[in-house]
Amino acid sequence: MHCQEQVSDHKCGLIKGPHFDYMKKLMRIDIPKDAKYILDTLSNAGFESYIVGGCVRDCVLGLKPDDWDITTNALPSQVKELFRRTVDTGLQHGTVTVMMGDTAYEVTTYRTDGDYSDGRHPDNVTFVSSLEEDLKRRDFTINAMAYNESEGLVDLFDGCADLKKGVIRCVGNADDRFSEDALRMLRAVRFAAKLGYDLDPSIYGSIKKHAKDLSKVSAERITTELTKLLISDHPEMIKDAYETGLTSVFFPEFDVAMKTPQNHIHHCFNVGEHIIESVRVSKNDRIVRFAMLLHDIAKPEVMTIDEKGITHFYSHQTVGEKMTGEILRRWKLDNDTIRRVCRLVKNHDAGKGREITPAFTRKVVSVMEDDFERLLEVIKADVLAQSLYMREEKLRSIDRMREQYLTIMKEGDCCMLKDLAVNGRDLMEIGFKPGPALGDVLQKLLESVIEEPSLNERDILLKKASSFLKDFS
Repeated sequence: MHCQEQVSDHKCGLIKGPHFDYMKKLMRIDIPKDAKYILDTLSNAGFESYIVGGCVRDCVLGLKPDDWDITTNALPSQVKELFRRTVDTGLQHGTVTVMMGDTAYEVTTYRTDGDYSDGRHPDNVTFVSSLEEDLKRRDFTINAMAYNESEGLVDLFDGCADLKKGVIRCVGNADDRFSEDALRMLRAVRFAAKLGYDLDPSIYGSIKKHAKDLSKVSAERITTELTKLLISDHPEMIKDAYETGLTSVFFPEFDVAMKTPQNHIHHCFNVGEHIIESVRVSKNDRIVRFAMLLHDIAKPEVMTIDEKGITHFYSHQTVGEKMTGEILRRWKLDNDTIRRVCRLVKNHDAGKGREITPAFTRKVVSVMEDDFERLLEVIKADVLAQSLYMREEKLRSIDRMREQYLTIMKEGDCCMLKDLAVNGRDLMEIGFKPGPALGDVLQKLLESVIEEPSLNERDILLKKASSFLKDFS
Protein backbone atom coordinates (compact mmCIF):
# COMPACT_ATOMS: atom_id res chain seq x y z
CA MET A 1 0.00 0.00 0.00
CA HIS A 2 2.17 2.92 1.12
CA CYS A 3 5.36 3.33 3.13
CA GLN A 4 6.71 6.47 4.78
CA GLU A 5 10.12 6.59 3.07
CA GLN A 6 11.33 10.16 2.51
CA VAL A 7 13.99 11.20 0.03
CA SER A 8 16.00 14.42 0.19
CA ASP A 9 15.94 16.68 -2.87
CA HIS A 10 19.34 18.34 -2.92
CA LYS A 11 18.30 20.74 -5.66
CA CYS A 12 15.76 22.63 -3.61
CA GLY A 13 16.69 21.57 -0.10
CA LEU A 14 13.21 20.22 0.67
CA ILE A 15 12.08 16.78 1.76
CA LYS A 16 10.16 15.00 -0.96
CA GLY A 17 7.43 12.56 -0.36
CA PRO A 18 6.29 10.56 1.30
CA HIS A 19 6.98 8.17 -1.60
CA PHE A 20 4.95 4.97 -1.73
CA ASP A 21 3.98 1.95 -3.76
CA TYR A 22 0.32 1.62 -4.59
CA MET A 23 -2.24 -0.51 -6.41
CA LYS A 24 -5.26 1.56 -7.25
CA LYS A 25 -7.81 -1.24 -7.20
CA LEU A 26 -6.43 -2.88 -4.08
CA MET A 27 -5.93 0.30 -2.06
CA ARG A 28 -8.34 0.48 0.83
CA ILE A 29 -9.24 3.69 2.62
CA ASP A 30 -10.82 3.50 6.04
CA ILE A 31 -13.78 5.85 5.70
CA PRO A 32 -15.36 7.19 8.92
CA LYS A 33 -18.60 5.54 9.91
CA ASP A 34 -20.79 8.60 9.24
CA ALA A 35 -19.21 9.33 5.85
CA LYS A 36 -19.66 5.66 4.92
CA TYR A 37 -23.31 5.89 5.95
CA ILE A 38 -23.80 8.82 3.55
CA LEU A 39 -22.09 6.93 0.71
CA ASP A 40 -24.13 3.79 1.38
CA THR A 41 -27.39 5.74 1.60
CA LEU A 42 -26.75 7.38 -1.77
CA SER A 43 -25.67 4.08 -3.31
CA ASN A 44 -28.70 2.19 -1.98
CA ALA A 45 -30.91 4.87 -3.53
CA GLY A 46 -29.35 4.15 -6.91
CA PHE A 47 -26.86 7.02 -7.08
CA GLU A 48 -23.09 7.10 -7.57
CA SER A 49 -21.08 8.52 -4.68
CA TYR A 50 -17.40 8.90 -3.78
CA ILE A 51 -15.22 10.63 -1.25
CA VAL A 52 -13.25 13.15 -3.25
CA GLY A 53 -10.46 15.71 -3.21
CA GLY A 54 -8.22 16.48 -0.26
CA CYS A 55 -9.41 13.64 1.94
CA VAL A 56 -8.44 11.10 -0.72
CA ARG A 57 -5.07 12.78 -1.23
CA ASP A 58 -4.35 12.73 2.50
CA CYS A 59 -5.36 9.09 2.86
CA VAL A 60 -3.08 8.07 0.00
CA LEU A 61 -0.26 9.90 1.80
CA GLY A 62 -1.07 8.18 5.08
CA LEU A 63 -2.28 11.44 6.66
CA LYS A 64 -5.47 12.05 8.64
CA PRO A 65 -7.92 14.21 6.65
CA ASP A 66 -9.37 17.33 8.25
CA ASP A 67 -12.72 16.72 6.59
CA TRP A 68 -14.43 14.31 4.21
CA ASP A 69 -16.07 15.69 1.08
CA ILE A 70 -18.45 13.60 -1.00
CA THR A 71 -19.42 13.89 -4.65
CA THR A 72 -22.45 12.27 -6.27
CA ASN A 73 -24.64 12.30 -9.36
CA ALA A 74 -27.68 12.89 -7.13
CA LEU A 75 -29.14 16.38 -7.45
CA PRO A 76 -29.22 18.60 -4.34
CA SER A 77 -32.97 18.11 -3.97
CA GLN A 78 -32.49 14.33 -4.09
CA VAL A 79 -29.72 14.48 -1.48
CA LYS A 80 -31.96 16.49 0.83
CA GLU A 81 -34.73 13.89 0.54
CA LEU A 82 -32.40 11.11 1.71
CA PHE A 83 -31.10 12.69 4.94
CA ARG A 84 -32.89 14.00 7.99
CA ARG A 85 -30.62 16.96 8.80
CA THR A 86 -29.24 19.03 5.94
CA VAL A 87 -28.09 22.61 5.45
CA ASP A 88 -28.37 24.49 2.16
CA THR A 89 -24.71 25.45 2.04
CA GLY A 90 -24.46 26.33 -1.65
CA LEU A 91 -27.35 24.97 -3.63
CA GLN A 92 -26.46 27.12 -6.63
CA HIS A 93 -23.15 25.25 -6.78
CA GLY A 94 -24.70 21.89 -5.99
CA THR A 95 -23.58 21.60 -2.38
CA VAL A 96 -25.69 20.32 0.48
CA THR A 97 -24.23 19.87 3.95
CA VAL A 98 -25.37 16.68 5.65
CA MET A 99 -25.17 16.81 9.44
CA MET A 100 -24.23 13.63 11.25
CA GLY A 101 -24.33 14.50 14.92
CA ASP A 102 -22.08 17.54 15.28
CA THR A 103 -20.04 16.72 12.17
CA ALA A 104 -20.76 18.31 8.80
CA TYR A 105 -20.19 16.54 5.49
CA GLU A 106 -20.41 18.48 2.22
CA VAL A 107 -22.15 16.52 -0.51
CA THR A 108 -21.79 18.09 -3.95
CA THR A 109 -23.44 17.10 -7.21
CA TYR A 110 -21.16 16.38 -10.18
CA ARG A 111 -20.83 19.64 -12.06
CA THR A 112 -18.95 21.58 -14.69
CA ASP A 113 -18.23 25.28 -14.37
CA GLY A 114 -19.10 27.98 -16.86
CA ASP A 115 -16.90 30.94 -17.73
CA TYR A 116 -15.11 32.82 -14.95
CA SER A 117 -15.71 36.43 -16.04
CA ASP A 118 -14.34 37.86 -12.80
CA GLY A 119 -11.48 35.38 -12.43
CA ARG A 120 -12.92 34.27 -9.10
CA HIS A 121 -16.30 32.56 -9.47
CA PRO A 122 -17.96 30.62 -12.29
CA ASP A 123 -20.74 32.58 -13.98
CA ASN A 124 -22.83 29.44 -13.77
CA VAL A 125 -22.52 25.73 -13.04
CA THR A 126 -24.05 22.81 -14.88
CA PHE A 127 -24.90 19.57 -13.12
CA VAL A 128 -23.60 16.55 -15.03
CA SER A 129 -23.88 12.79 -14.70
CA SER A 130 -20.20 12.01 -15.28
CA LEU A 131 -17.62 11.78 -12.50
CA GLU A 132 -14.89 12.42 -15.07
CA GLU A 133 -16.45 15.74 -16.09
CA ASP A 134 -16.59 16.76 -12.44
CA LEU A 135 -12.97 15.85 -11.75
CA LYS A 136 -11.81 17.77 -14.83
CA ARG A 137 -12.80 21.09 -13.23
CA ARG A 138 -10.64 20.61 -10.14
CA ASP A 139 -7.42 22.51 -9.55
CA PHE A 140 -4.55 20.03 -9.11
CA THR A 141 -4.12 16.37 -10.01
CA ILE A 142 -3.48 15.43 -6.39
CA ASN A 143 -6.88 16.92 -5.49
CA ALA A 144 -8.74 15.28 -8.38
CA MET A 145 -8.93 11.71 -7.08
CA ALA A 146 -12.08 9.96 -5.88
CA TYR A 147 -12.71 6.73 -3.98
CA ASN A 148 -15.44 4.36 -2.94
CA GLU A 149 -15.22 0.83 -1.64
CA SER A 150 -16.71 -0.85 -4.69
CA GLU A 151 -14.49 0.79 -7.33
CA GLY A 152 -11.42 1.65 -5.32
CA LEU A 153 -9.31 4.66 -6.26
CA VAL A 154 -10.39 6.67 -9.29
CA ASP A 155 -7.32 8.57 -10.51
CA LEU A 156 -7.97 9.84 -14.03
CA PHE A 157 -5.21 12.48 -14.10
CA ASP A 158 -2.30 10.62 -12.51
CA GLY A 159 -2.55 12.29 -9.12
CA CYS A 160 -0.87 9.30 -7.50
CA ALA A 161 2.05 9.59 -9.89
CA ASP A 162 2.44 13.27 -8.99
CA LEU A 163 2.30 12.42 -5.29
CA LYS A 164 5.02 9.88 -5.88
CA LYS A 165 7.16 12.38 -7.82
CA GLY A 166 6.48 15.13 -5.30
CA VAL A 167 5.09 17.66 -7.75
CA ILE A 168 2.10 20.01 -7.87
CA ARG A 169 0.52 19.94 -11.35
CA CYS A 170 -2.75 21.32 -12.65
CA VAL A 171 -5.55 19.21 -14.04
CA GLY A 172 -5.29 19.95 -17.75
CA ASN A 173 -3.93 23.33 -18.83
CA ALA A 174 -2.50 25.49 -16.05
CA ASP A 175 -3.44 28.73 -17.84
CA ASP A 176 -7.07 27.60 -17.95
CA ARG A 177 -7.16 26.62 -14.29
CA PHE A 178 -5.61 29.90 -13.11
CA SER A 179 -7.82 31.97 -15.41
CA GLU A 180 -10.83 30.33 -13.75
CA ASP A 181 -9.74 31.19 -10.22
CA ALA A 182 -6.63 33.28 -9.64
CA LEU A 183 -6.39 32.14 -6.02
CA ARG A 184 -5.31 28.73 -7.31
CA MET A 185 -1.87 30.24 -7.99
CA LEU A 186 -1.29 30.92 -4.30
CA ARG A 187 -2.92 27.60 -3.44
CA ALA A 188 -0.34 25.86 -5.63
CA VAL A 189 2.47 27.42 -3.59
CA ARG A 190 0.63 26.60 -0.37
CA PHE A 191 0.23 22.92 -1.28
CA ALA A 192 3.90 22.75 -2.28
CA ALA A 193 4.79 24.21 1.13
CA LYS A 194 2.45 21.85 2.97
CA LEU A 195 3.82 18.73 1.30
CA GLY A 196 7.39 19.81 0.56
CA TYR A 197 6.81 19.36 -3.17
CA ASP A 198 7.99 21.19 -6.28
CA LEU A 199 5.81 23.25 -8.57
CA ASP A 200 5.57 21.65 -12.00
CA PRO A 201 7.36 23.86 -14.58
CA SER A 202 4.05 24.41 -16.37
CA ILE A 203 2.57 25.83 -13.17
CA TYR A 204 5.61 27.99 -12.41
CA GLY A 205 5.53 29.62 -15.84
CA SER A 206 1.77 30.06 -15.81
CA ILE A 207 1.79 31.78 -12.41
CA LYS A 208 4.37 34.26 -13.70
CA LYS A 209 2.07 34.98 -16.63
CA HIS A 210 -1.11 35.40 -14.56
CA ALA A 211 0.22 36.68 -11.18
CA LYS A 212 -1.39 40.12 -11.52
CA ASP A 213 -4.81 38.46 -11.71
CA LEU A 214 -4.50 37.71 -7.99
CA SER A 215 -5.63 41.31 -7.47
CA LYS A 216 -9.15 40.11 -8.38
CA VAL A 217 -9.24 37.91 -5.27
CA SER A 218 -10.48 39.19 -1.92
CA ALA A 219 -8.02 39.90 0.88
CA GLU A 220 -9.78 37.36 3.10
CA ARG A 221 -9.24 34.48 0.63
CA ILE A 222 -5.61 35.46 0.07
CA THR A 223 -4.97 35.65 3.81
CA THR A 224 -6.47 32.21 4.35
CA GLU A 225 -3.97 30.72 1.90
CA LEU A 226 -1.07 32.82 3.21
CA THR A 227 -1.79 31.66 6.76
CA LYS A 228 -1.82 28.01 5.70
CA LEU A 229 1.46 28.56 3.87
CA LEU A 230 3.05 30.17 6.94
CA ILE A 231 2.03 27.37 9.31
CA SER A 232 3.10 24.63 6.88
CA ASP A 233 6.25 22.56 7.23
CA HIS A 234 7.95 24.67 4.56
CA PRO A 235 6.97 28.32 5.09
CA GLU A 236 10.19 29.34 3.35
CA MET A 237 8.36 28.64 0.10
CA ILE A 238 6.99 32.17 0.41
CA LYS A 239 10.03 32.73 -1.81
CA ASP A 240 8.22 30.92 -4.64
CA ALA A 241 5.36 33.37 -4.25
CA TYR A 242 7.91 36.18 -4.62
CA GLU A 243 9.74 34.68 -7.58
CA THR A 244 6.50 34.07 -9.49
CA GLY A 245 5.26 37.62 -8.86
CA LEU A 246 2.45 36.84 -6.43
CA THR A 247 3.78 38.83 -3.49
CA SER A 248 3.95 41.94 -5.67
CA VAL A 249 0.16 41.88 -5.60
CA PHE A 250 -0.62 41.32 -1.91
CA PHE A 251 2.71 41.99 -0.17
CA PRO A 252 4.75 44.55 -2.17
CA GLU A 253 6.71 45.49 0.95
CA PHE A 254 8.30 42.06 0.82
CA ASP A 255 9.45 42.58 -2.76
CA VAL A 256 11.26 45.74 -1.63
CA ALA A 257 12.84 43.79 1.26
CA MET A 258 14.11 41.18 -1.21
CA LYS A 259 16.12 43.94 -2.89
CA THR A 260 17.45 45.55 0.30
CA PRO A 261 21.04 44.65 1.29
CA GLN A 262 22.36 44.09 4.80
CA ASN A 263 26.07 44.83 4.72
CA HIS A 264 26.74 44.22 8.39
CA ILE A 265 28.80 41.81 10.45
CA HIS A 266 25.66 40.46 12.13
CA HIS A 267 24.03 39.47 8.85
CA CYS A 268 24.66 37.08 5.98
CA PHE A 269 21.42 37.62 4.00
CA ASN A 270 19.67 40.59 2.50
CA VAL A 271 16.56 41.73 4.37
CA GLY A 272 14.10 39.57 2.45
CA GLU A 273 16.26 36.44 2.55
CA HIS A 274 16.76 37.00 6.30
CA ILE A 275 12.98 37.18 6.74
CA ILE A 276 12.54 33.93 4.80
CA GLU A 277 15.17 32.14 6.87
CA SER A 278 13.76 33.46 10.13
CA VAL A 279 10.30 32.18 9.20
CA ARG A 280 11.79 28.81 8.26
CA VAL A 281 13.56 28.29 11.60
CA SER A 282 10.78 29.71 13.79
CA LYS A 283 8.35 27.80 15.96
CA ASN A 284 5.26 26.69 14.05
CA ASP A 285 2.87 29.07 15.74
CA ARG A 286 0.58 31.32 13.72
CA ILE A 287 1.35 34.48 15.70
CA VAL A 288 5.10 33.80 15.73
CA ARG A 289 5.19 33.07 11.99
CA PHE A 290 3.38 36.31 11.15
CA ALA A 291 5.75 38.18 13.45
CA MET A 292 8.78 36.70 11.69
CA LEU A 293 7.33 37.55 8.29
CA LEU A 294 6.99 41.19 9.36
CA HIS A 295 9.66 41.78 12.03
CA ASP A 296 12.11 43.53 9.67
CA ILE A 297 9.64 44.76 7.07
CA ALA A 298 10.48 48.40 7.87
CA LYS A 299 14.21 48.07 7.26
CA PRO A 300 14.04 49.32 3.67
CA GLU A 301 12.20 52.41 4.94
CA VAL A 302 14.84 53.40 7.50
CA MET A 303 18.08 52.12 5.95
CA THR A 304 21.13 54.34 6.09
CA ILE A 305 24.65 53.61 4.87
CA ASP A 306 27.66 55.00 6.73
CA GLU A 307 30.98 56.16 5.29
CA LYS A 308 32.33 52.61 5.47
CA GLY A 309 29.44 51.22 3.44
CA ILE A 310 27.85 49.54 6.48
CA THR A 311 24.04 49.45 6.47
CA HIS A 312 22.09 50.54 9.55
CA PHE A 313 18.37 50.31 10.30
CA TYR A 314 17.72 52.58 13.26
CA SER A 315 14.15 52.62 14.60
CA HIS A 316 13.03 49.81 12.30
CA GLN A 317 11.22 48.24 15.27
CA THR A 318 8.89 51.18 15.91
CA VAL A 319 8.38 51.95 12.23
CA GLY A 320 7.85 48.22 11.71
CA GLU A 321 5.13 48.15 14.36
CA LYS A 322 3.19 50.80 12.42
CA MET A 323 3.74 49.10 9.04
CA THR A 324 2.77 45.73 10.50
CA GLY A 325 -0.54 47.10 11.71
CA GLU A 326 -1.26 48.59 8.29
CA ILE A 327 -0.38 45.36 6.47
CA LEU A 328 -2.35 43.09 8.78
CA ARG A 329 -5.40 45.34 8.56
CA ARG A 330 -5.07 45.26 4.77
CA TRP A 331 -5.05 41.46 5.03
CA LYS A 332 -8.20 41.60 7.20
CA LEU A 333 -6.64 39.87 10.20
CA ASP A 334 -8.55 40.01 13.48
CA ASN A 335 -7.73 42.70 16.05
CA ASP A 336 -6.24 40.30 18.58
CA THR A 337 -3.78 38.91 16.03
CA ILE A 338 -2.86 42.44 14.92
CA ARG A 339 -2.22 43.53 18.51
CA ARG A 340 -0.07 40.52 19.34
CA VAL A 341 1.98 40.57 16.13
CA CYS A 342 2.56 44.33 16.33
CA ARG A 343 3.79 43.99 19.91
CA LEU A 344 6.19 41.22 18.92
CA VAL A 345 7.54 43.26 16.00
CA LYS A 346 8.07 46.32 18.21
CA ASN A 347 9.97 44.31 20.84
CA HIS A 348 11.81 41.73 18.72
CA ASP A 349 15.19 43.26 19.62
CA ALA A 350 14.51 43.22 23.38
CA GLY A 351 17.72 42.51 25.27
CA LYS A 352 19.95 43.30 22.31
CA GLY A 353 23.29 44.66 23.48
CA ARG A 354 22.41 44.94 27.16
CA GLU A 355 22.79 43.03 30.41
CA ILE A 356 19.92 40.65 31.07
CA THR A 357 18.90 41.23 34.69
CA PRO A 358 15.81 39.90 36.52
CA ALA A 359 14.44 43.47 36.65
CA PHE A 360 14.85 43.82 32.89
CA THR A 361 13.14 40.47 32.28
CA ARG A 362 10.24 41.47 34.57
CA LYS A 363 9.89 44.69 32.56
CA VAL A 364 9.71 42.74 29.29
CA VAL A 365 7.16 40.34 30.81
CA SER A 366 5.11 43.38 31.84
CA VAL A 367 5.13 44.69 28.26
CA MET A 368 4.52 41.32 26.56
CA GLU A 369 2.07 39.84 29.09
CA ASP A 370 1.09 36.34 27.94
CA ASP A 371 3.18 36.59 24.77
CA PHE A 372 6.56 36.66 26.53
CA GLU A 373 7.39 33.08 25.53
CA ARG A 374 6.43 33.91 21.96
CA LEU A 375 8.83 36.85 22.11
CA LEU A 376 11.66 34.50 23.09
CA GLU A 377 10.81 32.35 20.07
CA VAL A 378 10.87 35.43 17.83
CA ILE A 379 14.23 36.60 19.19
CA LYS A 380 15.70 33.10 18.77
CA ALA A 381 14.49 32.76 15.17
CA ASP A 382 15.90 36.20 14.39
CA VAL A 383 19.30 35.17 15.75
CA LEU A 384 19.34 31.86 13.89
CA ALA A 385 18.71 33.73 10.63
CA GLN A 386 21.71 36.01 11.18
CA SER A 387 25.41 35.39 10.63
CA LEU A 388 27.42 33.22 13.01
CA TYR A 389 29.02 36.32 14.54
CA MET A 390 28.32 36.27 18.31
CA ARG A 391 25.55 33.70 17.78
CA GLU A 392 26.42 31.68 20.89
CA GLU A 393 26.44 34.80 23.06
CA LYS A 394 23.06 35.85 21.67
CA LEU A 395 21.55 32.42 22.31
CA ARG A 396 22.94 32.40 25.85
CA SER A 397 21.26 35.76 26.42
CA ILE A 398 17.92 34.25 25.36
CA ASP A 399 18.50 31.31 27.69
CA ARG A 400 19.13 33.73 30.58
CA MET A 401 15.88 35.51 29.89
CA ARG A 402 14.05 32.17 29.80
CA GLU A 403 15.63 31.00 33.07
CA GLN A 404 14.81 34.30 34.77
CA TYR A 405 11.26 34.14 33.47
CA LEU A 406 10.77 30.68 34.95
CA THR A 407 12.07 31.93 38.28
CA ILE A 408 9.79 34.98 38.12
CA MET A 409 6.79 32.75 37.47
CA LYS A 410 7.79 30.32 40.20
CA GLU A 411 8.22 33.06 42.78
CA GLY A 412 5.09 34.89 41.71
CA ASP A 413 6.78 38.24 41.11
CA CYS A 414 4.40 41.01 40.17
CA CYS A 415 4.90 42.06 36.54
CA MET A 416 1.42 43.34 35.67
CA LEU A 417 -1.10 45.74 37.14
CA LYS A 418 -3.54 42.95 37.92
CA ASP A 419 -1.00 41.45 40.32
CA LEU A 420 -0.26 44.72 42.11
CA ALA A 421 -1.14 44.67 45.84
CA VAL A 422 -3.25 47.84 45.46
CA ASN A 423 -5.83 48.99 42.94
CA GLY A 424 -7.61 52.17 41.96
CA ARG A 425 -10.17 51.86 44.76
CA ASP A 426 -7.37 51.71 47.32
CA LEU A 427 -5.88 54.91 45.94
CA MET A 428 -9.22 56.72 46.03
CA GLU A 429 -9.54 55.79 49.69
CA ILE A 430 -6.38 57.77 50.46
CA GLY A 431 -7.48 60.85 48.50
CA PHE A 432 -6.92 60.29 44.80
CA LYS A 433 -9.74 61.40 42.53
CA PRO A 434 -11.13 59.18 39.73
CA GLY A 435 -9.51 59.81 36.38
CA PRO A 436 -6.34 59.25 34.35
CA ALA A 437 -4.13 60.12 37.32
CA LEU A 438 -5.10 56.84 38.98
CA GLY A 439 -3.65 54.90 36.06
CA ASP A 440 -0.49 56.99 36.07
CA VAL A 441 0.11 56.36 39.76
CA LEU A 442 -0.60 52.65 39.47
CA GLN A 443 1.89 52.47 36.60
CA LYS A 444 4.54 54.21 38.70
CA LEU A 445 3.91 51.77 41.54
CA LEU A 446 4.18 48.84 39.12
CA GLU A 447 7.51 50.15 37.83
CA SER A 448 8.89 50.28 41.36
CA VAL A 449 7.68 46.72 42.06
CA ILE A 450 9.24 45.48 38.83
CA GLU A 451 12.57 46.87 40.02
CA GLU A 452 12.12 45.42 43.52
CA PRO A 453 9.44 42.72 43.95
CA SER A 454 9.53 42.91 47.76
CA LEU A 455 7.79 46.31 47.53
CA ASN A 456 4.55 44.64 46.45
CA GLU A 457 2.92 45.01 49.86
CA ARG A 458 -0.27 47.01 50.36
CA ASP A 459 1.01 49.25 53.15
CA ILE A 460 4.30 49.93 51.37
CA LEU A 461 2.59 50.85 48.13
CA LEU A 462 -0.04 53.06 49.78
CA LYS A 463 2.70 54.94 51.59
CA LYS A 464 4.57 55.39 48.31
CA ALA A 465 1.38 56.47 46.56
CA SER A 466 0.77 59.07 49.26
CA SER A 467 4.01 60.78 48.28
CA PHE A 468 2.50 61.31 44.82
CA LEU A 469 -0.77 62.69 46.14
CA LYS A 470 0.22 66.34 45.88
CA ASP A 471 1.37 65.99 42.27
CA PHE A 472 -1.65 63.99 41.08
CA SER A 473 -4.56 65.40 43.11
